[in-house]
Amino acid sequence: MFIMLLRMERHGISGEGIETGDRDSDPVIYNFFALCYNFLLRLVDYIIENEGELQMEKKKKFQMPHTYIIIFGVILFAAILTMFIPLGKYETKEITYTMNGEEKTRTVLDPDSFEYVLDENGNRVTKVAPIFGTEDFGGQGILNYVFEGLTTGNKNGTAVGIIAFILVVGGSFGIVLRTGAVEGGIMRVISMTNGKEIFLVPILTVLFSLGGAVFGMGEEAIPFVMILVPMFIAMGYDAVVGIMCSYVATQIGFGTSWQNPFGLAVAQGIAGIPVMSGAWFRIPLWIIFTALTCVFTMRYAAKVKKNPKLSVAYESDQEYREDFEKNGKADIPFTFGHKLVLLTILICMIWTIWGVVTQGYYIPEIASQFFVMGLVSGIIGLIFHLNGMQINDIPRAFDHGAADLLGAAMCVGMAQGIIIILGGTSATDGTVLNTILYTISNGMKNFPPVISAWLMYVFQSVFNFFVVSGSGQAAVTMPIMAPLADLVGVERQVAVLAYQLGDAFTNFIVPTSGCLLGALAAAKLEWGQWAKFQIKFQGFLFVFASIAVIVAMMIGLS
Repeated sequence: MFIMLLRMERHGISGEGIETGDRDSDPVIYNFFALCYNFLLRLVDYIIENEGELQMEKKKKFQMPHTYIIIFGVILFAAILTMFIPLGKYETKEITYTMNGEEKTRTVLDPDSFEYVLDENGNRVTKVAPIFGTEDFGGQGILNYVFEGLTTGNKNGTAVGIIAFILVVGGSFGIVLRTGAVEGGIMRVISMTNGKEIFLVPILTVLFSLGGAVFGMGEEAIPFVMILVPMFIAMGYDAVVGIMCSYVATQIGFGTSWQNPFGLAVAQGIAGIPVMSGAWFRIPLWIIFTALTCVFTMRYAAKVKKNPKLSVAYESDQEYREDFEKNGKADIPFTFGHKLVLLTILICMIWTIWGVVTQGYYIPEIASQFFVMGLVSGIIGLIFHLNGMQINDIPRAFDHGAADLLGAAMCVGMAQGIIIILGGTSATDGTVLNTILYTISNGMKNFPPVISAWLMYVFQSVFNFFVVSGSGQAAVTMPIMAPLADLVGVERQVAVLAYQLGDAFTNFIVPTSGCLLGALAAAKLEWGQWAKFQIKFQGFLFVFASIAVIVAMMIGLS
């Protein structure tokens, strides 16, 4: 209304102004109001002149914030939690279980040993995260999260290891891409499919899902993303399809696995039930969820093929499309040397699978295997002079490839900072995370068995935000969930299933997952763009996973 009156004033509809008497009675007040009045008139002028542009701005789509900003927001939220949630801790114990005829030992927390950290007066202690933490404070400061997160852990799967893995793999594939073998191979695949590209979606999804189910494939999918994403974009699809067929498919297999040694076996061993048991239920579950993923991805792929602008990755994929459009005008060479490079990639993949399955290779070994792949590819490129390669092009390509994934490496470290703010994941140290774990697990005791089983799934889904590692989450949660299951009338096998589904399926969306961020970086896709698509699939999976847990309860899965 006020703006309308000012518009009328501006257009001369109202000639009423500020009376001269006001000026004489108090010139200071008059000048102040006159200044405000003139400012408002100028503002109305601007609104009138730019009304069309302002309306256009309103119609623009909401832009998701950068991954860094999202993580920082979570850091602030975690810091707020430290103000209200007291510290708690557990004691630990050693347990043994048998896997493949071999006795294994693991340190887990004692579920009955929880106690709050108390001060000398017997009051519960909180450890509020400071703005800037010192070494004496465990590096828990809010503004320390980047450095502390980047330097957390060791080479075997924590922040430092995953960061190194991402950079080495990125650099190695930078060399491979420099040879031009991937582009040439993609064009040959497109010509061979001859309009039947859509069938690559179910084929690849099944293969990668099987990899996740059989040997816990996860980080290994990142290199495949670097190959599949440009291939699918060149076929008229988008980066999302490439990620769905590779990384997401591995986690579908991981969550419904009947023999995964890194998740299922550890959880069942801790729960005290036969390792690898329950396959009769999990194999059909794997088939169902893999089939659902194929259908969901194929429908989305067909929609993008028909109208590329419907893709959530349309803008970020533009660089790929421009490259293919430019290269498509010329005949991309595909020589014997290019074939040797692709053969090197294939051999490396087989070598990796063999190492993981038979030798227990993990991040350090896998990273080194891909480095060998990059080095051999570079040598082949020199010998056959692929894409005009010279010796200095090898280190330059390595630098370029690593730089492309630097953002993902930074995100991994930043995400680890969230855990540091909450005090870490150690059961024996006083942390906010231990208190959250204890409080939620206690709250499940007052519900019917079916609801308790479903709540276990919900809890594991949420807790995966803080502890992304499958075996790590099993070690932290299953010592509590297993005896809790006994108390509330839930079979321990169902509790393990709830852990599996909750752990794996939220790996698709939590910004704390190093593997996810690595896959997104390899696809040159921001987390916000991915979340815009993934939230629909996440809801889809949540419904079917909930049904799976309820069915398992009803049939008495044991």
